[in-house]
Amino acid sequence: METPKPSTNFVREIIDEDLAAGRNGGRVHTRFPPEPNGYLHIGHAKSICLNFGIARDYKGLCNLRFDDTNPETEDVEYVQSIMEDVRWLGFDWQQRLFYASDYFQQLYDYAVTLIRKGKAFVCDQSLEEMRKSRGTITEPGTASPYRNRSVEENLDLFARMRNGEFADGARVLRGKIDMAHPNLLMRDPVFYRIRKAAHHRTGSKWCLYPTYDYTHGICDSLEGITHSICTLEFEVHRPLYDWILNELGIHHPRQIEFARLNLSNTLLSKRKLLELVQKKHVDGWSDPRMPTISGLRRRGYTPEAIRRFCDQIGVAKVDSIVDLVLLENSIREELNKTAPRAMAVLRPVKLIIDNYPPEQVEAFEAVNNPEMPAAGTRTVPFSRELYIEQEDFREAPPKQFYRLSPGREVRLRYAYLVTCVSVAKDPQTGAIREIHCTYDPATRGGNAPDNRKVKSTIHWVSAQHAIEAPVRLYDNLFTKRDPGEVAEGQDFTVTLNPKSLETLTGSKLEPGLARALPGSRYQFERVGYFTVDMQDSSAGRPVFNRIVTLRDTWAKIESKL
Repeated sequence: METPKPSTNFVREIIDEDLAAGRNGGRVHTRFPPEPNGYLHIGHAKSICLNFGIARDYKGLCNLRFDDTNPETEDVEYVQSIMEDVRWLGFDWQQRLFYASDYFQQLYDYAVTLIRKGKAFVCDQSLEEMRKSRGTITEPGTASPYRNRSVEENLDLFARMRNGEFADGARVLRGKIDMAHPNLLMRDPVFYRIRKAAHHRTGSKWCLYPTYDYTHGICDSLEGITHSICTLEFEVHRPLYDWILNELGIHHPRQIEFARLNLSNTLLSKRKLLELVQKKHVDGWSDPRMPTISGLRRRGYTPEAIRRFCDQIGVAKVDSIVDLVLLENSIREELNKTAPRAMAVLRPVKLIIDNYPPEQVEAFEAVNNPEMPAAGTRTVPFSRELYIEQEDFREAPPKQFYRLSPGREVRLRYAYLVTCVSVAKDPQTGAIREIHCTYDPATRGGNAPDNRKVKSTIHWVSAQHAIEAPVRLYDNLFTKRDPGEVAEGQDFTVTLNPKSLETLTGSKLEPGLARALPGSRYQFERVGYFTVDMQDSSAGRPVFNRIVTLRDTWAKIESKL
């Protein structure tokens, strides 16, 4: 795995301070703790790279732990997809795979300890009643009428909750902290709730499940975590994290919060991504327009590009929006150096070379990747009838249009110079059906004599030899930079981009692409970077997804040819 040079950030500075002070016996032990209620997205990739990267660079350890405390939203499908994504990104938790459900008995026993200390009580209030009695930022909350139950009564009720004697929502276990605390999360928070739902690992053994806030710190402690690295929204949860561990008197990791990734024209809310899937706005979690790791993988992104992106954006203390172009540039930079070139005509129009021998076929040598001389060359067939891009021809060209037009000479990439002499149109629609040209045999290889200035080079494929394959052009899934910013009463789906996917069915590609394997990546010259879809392609029948467009530098390239 490519290991970028670690960048200094405030998280690493905190760890350096702890190591210098001799805390945790010089150990560094992190964890990545996803909840298995959806697929991971690019925001999780930042957390994965941070936690596993710190463990790697400090010669420490990093656990993968599933916070599976809500059986109503979690599924083994999500567990499997998360493990696949972490491995694909290049990280290994080795034997340190854990689940919060591994600790259900210990978590229950610790709750009993808090009850015995008078620090937790069983409450019969409904969620709505608790919400109303919590108070506001400026006003203290009102204590539950059940707050002063005796330890014995609380122990009895809690045991009966575990045994399934009460209905869902009838009772909860709450921490007894401070109903006037300035942090609302410290106003007697819920630690346990009754949910008679089967768990994907423990089945129907439990009908009493702990909350995330109660569970998380204890799991960190039990696993010997030294630095519990969370996103910024958990900063307000830290006092509760500390309170629980202090009251139990167990190993106390240090919680550190960093700004989560916010990406322009992208939503990174699992709840909203799930809605997109359920309402079929997209084709599942791995739709190439989705910001999920599985979607990016299918789109053609590489783990190296994502790791590089996560390293480049750094780790900050303040939320901000990162421009999507930074992620796109990370894959462009890689594929420019590694992806083989190919010629593909996405919206074809036929070009006929009138003075080229009708039965003649030539083979021209084409460079596979000018950035990689070792990649060598390939041969592409050339014949009298070709396809070129519709946009490479204008019958009445505007200013600054240097490509093919009547009377103008252009270079066919790797082949000859040709001059347009006429066009043939559909008599009913007036659409251009054929472009007729002549060629200069003396310009084989695309070389122009010194006295000939050719301003444009265009790509092509031989009509006789081209293959036809579906090509999907993907764009941003959302039209707004911040898709979550909508008018009152509107749903975030109003910002969906109706043109986020265009499927071309008549594209013509050079024949060697018929052998392209699923997952392989190419630069279609002058068009963009593409990958063979891993889900919908089959042997000899590739389907191409556009990964990202090219930079607008083709004019500079042409001037050097």
